[in-house]
Amino acid sequence: MIHVIATITVNPGLRDKFLAVFNRNVPAVQAEEGCLFYGPSVDLATGLPPQLPLRENVVTIVEQWESLDHLRAHLAAPHMATYRENVKDLVQGVSLQVLQPV
Repeated sequence: MIHVIATITVNPGLRDKFLAVFNRNVPAVQAEEGCLFYGPSVDLATGLPPQLPLRENVVTIVEQWESLDHLRAHLAAPHMATYRENVKDLVQGVSLQVLQPV
């Protein structure tokens, strides 16, 4: 199993619009072979001292996949190409962290 943390920075003021498009794609991703968990998250104010400042224009996608091959297939899936086209004017940047439990 692998974990993926995808950090998506959206253009200012467009987070809700981005989430609407993103959430329409979630069922297709969750139906993919090897998908164990896939969902968007946004920063939550907690008042905890070690927490980083809130990021108003960031959506963090938390994912779990059975294997790296399943993640690669996900990234190449036709519905992901459509999703990327649909959000291209909303997104400033994307970064991935792929993690292996130990």
